[in-house]
Amino acid sequence: MTSGIVKPGFESARALVTGGTSGIGAAIALAYVSAGAEVTITGTRARKGDYDADLSAYHYRQLDIENKASIADLVTSIPALDILINNAGIAFASAGLDEWEPDIFERAVNMHLNGVFRLSKLLLDRLAASRRTGGGAIVSIGSMSSLFGIDMVPGYGAAKTGLLGLTRALAVAWGPHNVRVNAVTAGLIETRMTKAAIDAPGFTDPTIARTPLGRVGTPADVAGPVLFLTSPAAAFITGQSLSVDGGYSVKG
Repeated sequence: MTSGIVKPGFESARALVTGGTSGIGAAIALAYVSAGAEVTITGTRARKGDYDADLSAYHYRQLDIENKASIADLVTSIPALDILINNAGIAFASAGLDEWEPDIFERAVNMHLNGVFRLSKLLLDRLAASRRTGGGAIVSIGSMSSLFGIDMVPGYGAAKTGLLGLTRALAVAWGPHNVRVNAVTAGLIETRMTKAAIDAPGFTDPTIARTPLGRVGTPADVAGPVLFLTSPAAAFITGQSLSVDGGYSVKG
């Protein structure tokens, strides 16, 4: 009697994963395709052939999440949608830019908060039209900077903190439209963006010492919870933030 609740339920689902060419986004996109979904990913390059990775399993759209016109062009190209994963972005500090500079701070907030709101709002009608169990679903990717002050990334952290408030507001406003909105706050995950720091001697020692599971996370560790939150098994979950951090955030 409960088998219909626990089945993944992604056959013929249409998913959009922003920033899906590498890292956490790539793991999420792969998980959806493996579960039977039709997946569109975005990246900053003109064509998917411009990437070294094999992206043949996906539809591809170029997106500059900081640019209003680019967001509008993406929305125009998406005729129907069941799942939106707001993942695109970077910590500017990892690119050698100082988020304490007001212009860089502003870019970080525009990329990780304003862009997420704009894209989500423009896709609301498509998501509201979803006929999947639980309706349309949005998951936005937060971080430990959503929960803690991290002095290297004041703009990124402010935006990711705001993302949790946005998640709650959208969940309340869009629940009547048959759209669920949740977030995942990821701990330290080894990706191309974080690899140099993680490989630096001693960098991960304090994090691992505080993490009950005793390791750094992988992109696949994030993909599973994201799929759960957008599955029929989570049809009565909205407005929530799920920490995927090996227990880092609960240790005193």
